[in-house]
Amino acid sequence: MIALDGAVVCVTGGARGIGKATATALARRGARVWIGDIDIEEADRTADEIGARAHPLDVTDPASVAAFRDASSTDGPPDMVVNNAGIQIMGAFVDQKVELYHREVAINLLGVINGLHAFLPGMLDRDRGHIVNVASMAAKVTTPGMSVYCATKYAVAALSRAVRAEIASSAVTVSTVFPTAVHTELTAGVALDLLPTRQPEDIATAIVDSARHPRREITVPGWLSPMGVVEEVAPEPLLQRLKHLATLRRPPGHYDESVRRRYLDRIGQ
Repeated sequence: MIALDGAVVCVTGGARGIGKATATALARRGARVWIGDIDIEEADRTADEIGARAHPLDVTDPASVAAFRDASSTDGPPDMVVNNAGIQIMGAFVDQKVELYHREVAINLLGVINGLHAFLPGMLDRDRGHIVNVASMAAKVTTPGMSVYCATKYAVAALSRAVRAEIASSAVTVSTVFPTAVHTELTAGVALDLLPTRQPEDIATAIVDSARHPRREITVPGWLSPMGVVEEVAPEPLLQRLKHLATLRRPPGHYDESVRRRYLDRIGQ
């Protein structure tokens, strides 16, 4: 259990979206927040808004993650880390450049591996700390049109479970958060008509609350938690039909490019 008032907390991908909402909520609880983001200008703006500190961070580069850890340590040993940075490539699997998928894997999965590998040893040495890995309901309910995204989030969930088993005898905790679709730039231009959605602040609340009440896996909203079991036991042809209906029979990964263009430019798609 981490008392946030005065705690040193690091948030990756903290300049926008869920990361920004989380950093804001942590700062309001009295935490000394460090925002790591590849877009340092936006990270600086966010940090100035909430009274945090920003540092350039490329989560795909272990040396960059280590530099972020070392910078935050000037305020004291990090008490909590939120591995949040991620991108989402959408569209039919065969229509996307493989280089984009490699980047998606590097950010969404290797970024979490790098974060764990940089921060966990010190926490274990101190026998104190809390790590939150942000996955997605896409880890539990596979979605046509975002195949590699689903794979990376599934892998984050599995990685978290394996690491939890390894450190079970310590006082260090690892929580995995599974948000539903969230109204951020990542979902810009995507039809969310038939999906349960939440605001970034809802996910931030779950992340921040996990510091005081650590749980292994946190689904937001909670009532979606059984969907992972449904995905495993229901006949796949039935699930395919239901998913087709849920997307209003649009092509896999369909989005409004005019609305999503800003996000696509930012992630290099």
